Amino acid sequence: MTAKKTITAETILARYADDIAFVADEKPATTLAALAEQVSTAGERLGEARINGAEDLETAADALRAVEDTPLESRHVFLRHAARHLRHVGDMVDEYRLMV
Repeated sequence: MTAKKTITAETILARYADDIAFVADEKPATTLAALAEQVSTAGERLGEARINGAEDLETAADALRAVEDTPLESRHVFLRHAARHLRHVGDMVDEYRLMV
């Protein structure tokens, strides 16, 4: 049986902030709230570029926003949900880089 990896705000920011910031044309986010806004912007831009999976980014942004209003002991649920919808960001951004 494989152990689940712990997803934290720090791991989400470390994995995705740079790529998302590139598409959003902003400095990398340092908070989940800022990342959620950038993820929404990136989703719109990737969608306009017709990149598969862009629609998942709004779901990820919603999950990131929900973390703020969730008790500390339950935040991991929304962080995992966001991470699941962000997992292909690297591929999407690579494709976007080839277009711009």
